[in-house]
Amino acid sequence: MIPPDHPRYRSLVVRERLAQCAREGVVALEGLTAHGRAEAFDYLIGEQSTPTGRQAARIAAALLRQARRPVLSVNGNTAALAAAECAELQEATGCGIEVNLFHRTDERMRKITRLLEDAGATVLQGTPERLIPLEHDRALCLPHGIGRADLVLVPLEDGDRCEALRAMGRVVVTIDLNPLSRTARTATLTVVDELTRALPLITAAYGELAPDEVERLVRELDNHYLLQAAIAEIVRGVTSALD
Repeated sequence: MIPPDHPRYRSLVVRERLAQCAREGVVALEGLTAHGRAEAFDYLIGEQSTPTGRQAARIAAALLRQARRPVLSVNGNTAALAAAECAELQEATGCGIEVNLFHRTDERMRKITRLLEDAGATVLQGTPERLIPLEHDRALCLPHGIGRADLVLVPLEDGDRCEALRAMGRVVVTIDLNPLSRTARTATLTVVDELTRALPLITAAYGELAPDEVERLVRELDNHYLLQAAIAEIVRGVTSALD
């Protein structure tokens, strides 16, 4: 039992949730390491959405508004931590949701799908094909899902597939707390924020944006600038903590 007044309460609850999902076979053990790496960067931004992260979330919403066939790609960590947030984004935007895994088994696919459906999401089903030019199982996707998407929202780090999707001409929006990762640097847009904060920001912005703001945000998108700004926020946060 984690006492609610523990100074690291939320972090410990999230860790316990991931550990439980790992025991249940939803989260791959390697996913625990990935979460720990991301959590370290969350410390550096004060475990709150930064101005740059909020701005990037609005741009993500604008890109979704312009997309004709957007798909949210979900892995085990995303489903474990943010199944409800994924369902809410789908309800607001009408995006498809597809489960795509590096450590892929039929059993994990079923468990993650069930977790998302229990949260209210509609998950794309069908026979996957090797449509992404990769040697591992991330290459497998649905022809009517990621295979035909014009925008893929990829929560959490996934450098190989991000590069491959960009090479295929896809718009890739990623949520990645590490602004230095290959995913962050390769994506069309990177939201440097924690998953369960970023998804609701995108969902809320989607319903708020006026058509002229959508056009302006997409026209002025500069992911390199946003990553530089995110790094500057990290540096300011570290400097402030040391003062």
